[in-house]
Amino acid sequence: MVELLLDPKIRVWVFLPIVIITFLVGIVRHYVSIILSSQKKVEIIQLQDSQVMIRARLLRENGKYLPKQSFAMRRHFFNNEETGYFKVQKRTAPSQNPMTDPGMMTDMLKGNVTNVLPMIVIGGWINWMFSGFLTTKVPFPLTLRFKPMLQRGVELTYLDASWVSSASWYFLNVFGLRTIYALVLGENNAADQSKVMQEQMSGAAMAMPPDPKAAFKAEWEALEITEHKWALQNVEADLLSTFANDSK
Repeated sequence: MVELLLDPKIRVWVFLPIVIITFLVGIVRHYVSIILSSQKKVEIIQLQDSQVMIRARLLRENGKYLPKQSFAMRRHFFNNEETGYFKVQKRTAPSQNPMTDPGMMTDMLKGNVTNVLPMIVIGGWINWMFSGFLTTKVPFPLTLRFKPMLQRGVELTYLDASWVSSASWYFLNVFGLRTIYALVLGENNAADQSKVMQEQMSGAAMAMPPDPKAAFKAEWEALEITEHKWALQNVEADLLSTFANDSK
């Protein structure tokens, strides 16, 4: 097989421009996301419920360091059948269709404008502007399964799979400049396309708001079956034995 030689001008007019364009688009996307971002208002009731859930969980986990009477008094505050917080406080179930929330729809639209749309437009322009170019070669051999990923836009059957086309080089830069973005913009930046896509995928799974009624019930049941075992019952004897051993 004849070894290909790339024109040095490709490095100046194709390879480096794609890197620079991708980097600058990421910088612009970061600042546009900051401009379009909206501060989410936290409801007082939601904040109160979250703090109560944290207190109940800490009581279950660290109640062994409290005397039995103190533990029972705190559990009575949460689980009493008549005056307990988890019994008295009534919360309405969340909406079954979060897509009807106009705020969520607005956030999805902003995400598409700042992330998906620039990627499609710039990727299409680069694929048209630098169509048919080979930009670089991977310094290790690859199997033929990598050809569709690394040689997009270059349909050559007998070409070595290690060569990278211009369109594929653009997508490699989109997902490969995260370290440079973190160095220039900080860790929490909106230019890292891979992190943005990961957040969108996890956000789709978390789109459904939590049901406080079910959370209260689960925490009530967990706290109800928790048995108190005071961990400091023999602490004086343990300390005296420790001091006696150290003095020897």
